[in-house]
Amino acid sequence: MSKSLGRTAAFALLLAGSLAAACGGAEGAPAEDAPFEVLARYPHDSGAYTQGLVWDDSVLLESTGRYGKSDLRRVDLKTGRVLQSSRLADNRFGEGLIKLGGKLYQLTWESGVGYVYDATTFAPIDSFTYKGEGWGLATDGTSIYMSDGSDSLRVIDPATMQTTRSIKVQYQNSPMAKLNELEWVNGEILANIYESDWIVRIDPATGQVKQLLDFGSLWPPATRTFGAEVFNGISLGPEPRTLLVTGKLWPTLYVVRLK
Repeated sequence: MSKSLGRTAAFALLLAGSLAAACGGAEGAPAEDAPFEVLARYPHDSGAYTQGLVWDDSVLLESTGRYGKSDLRRVDLKTGRVLQSSRLADNRFGEGLIKLGGKLYQLTWESGVGYVYDATTFAPIDSFTYKGEGWGLATDGTSIYMSDGSDSLRVIDPATMQTTRSIKVQYQNSPMAKLNELEWVNGEILANIYESDWIVRIDPATGQVKQLLDFGSLWPPATRTFGAEVFNGISLGPEPRTLLVTGKLWPTLYVVRLK
């Protein structure tokens, strides 16, 4: 995905880059001061340009991107095998994904259109439109939260798919842009910062970033294969207090617990 950097985005990436430079360790051995511990590793399709992750009872739901290759898929966590998939049109670039009320909601990047599917069959139910780009999705079980690459999150009413309010996200009084994949965890929003190895904890009431979580030592950038540079994808994990995380074109999906 090629996206231009604004001033706020540059700040976010400068912050991430300067801090990530201190990371160490090798794949399989996170740095001792990492804010997470790795509980398990599972195979992940290295051809999947991961955009959205959802843990659904006993399987993983995933939205993948890139023109001509985007799809919605159901995946066996332990083997990485794709159990079910639905391909998007070649002119659609898949993005964020959530499950809400027995339905799946999937964004596209530049097309200004999202899709609603039956969560079991993947049968198309509806579509919706929005202004600007679509990046990540999360839900608290009532509202939908959407990122568009800026420092703002949209709060959407799933009954109308209309934006009811906007959350301006800030870290130490500066806008935090490039908010990408989202996940609602214990009353907070976790967000990947695009093109960095950081996840941020956001207070949805104020938009304040409560903590920066450095995942640079999960798979150190210097050891990553070509094309698999971007850390992206957050989901609640199969066990209490765990998360599933991976990256675009990464061969591994990790089960982690925040310290």
